[in-house]
Amino acid sequence: MIETLPAILLVFIRISVFLATAPVFSYRTIPVTFRLGGAGFLAVIVVMTMGAPHIPLSLHFIVALLLEGLIGMLLGLLASFLLYGVHIIGGFLDLQMGFAIAGVIDPQTGIQTPLMGKYLYHFAMLLLFITNGHYMLLDGIFYSYQFVPIGGHVDLSAGEVANYAVTVFTAMFLIAFQLAMPIVGTLFLVDLALGIVARTVPQINVFVIGLPLKILVAFVILLLVLPLFFSGIHMLSRETASVMRHLLQLLQENLHEVTT
Repeated sequence: MIETLPAILLVFIRISVFLATAPVFSYRTIPVTFRLGGAGFLAVIVVMTMGAPHIPLSLHFIVALLLEGLIGMLLGLLASFLLYGVHIIGGFLDLQMGFAIAGVIDPQTGIQTPLMGKYLYHFAMLLLFITNGHYMLLDGIFYSYQFVPIGGHVDLSAGEVANYAVTVFTAMFLIAFQLAMPIVGTLFLVDLALGIVARTVPQINVFVIGLPLKILVAFVILLLVLPLFFSGIHMLSRETASVMRHLLQLLQENLHEVTT
């Protein structure tokens, strides 16, 4: 049992860092002791399932600890990129609806979030739990050891992983803009109509009627396109699994050796 402690520690580092950065599991409302206990429990399961290679306590072991933490962080952040795109959708909507002057502090993440972003993010999290997306994230970190085994040495100097992370980050903005486009485009037409009214009928104060009118139109269009939004969130959950799988394949291609 003592000989397996280095392997368990390596697995614990990857899983704990993943749980600290992945969506749902990284919330402040989840006690740190629960996350650490869950990471330790999963580490024991992984070692018992995958087997524990003999890893001597040397300089390579310290480097392996850093690599395991980096792999867990990459998996967690890439899984978060696409889901946090919902906040970007809310940012687009708040800017057009006039809600950008207000914001709320998210107690789960500790950052200021847009009003509509928080509203839509709750729907996204609800859909994530309904479709067992949180199990999908745990499956991703568990089966990551089939691509990058315990103690595997991954060379990240080629830059392929960094380029892929930039690609995913860019896709996050593109998908968010596509999902927000129906409402943003409609509000742009409302702004255009208000501008025409202001030029043709100067007696009407468009600044007074413009803001409530845009909010009303935005909520009506949001109600109409809400099924499309749920379909987009479901596509994002599938895309998250594809992103994690492709990242693991890149790491496997840069895998050089495994300590024995």
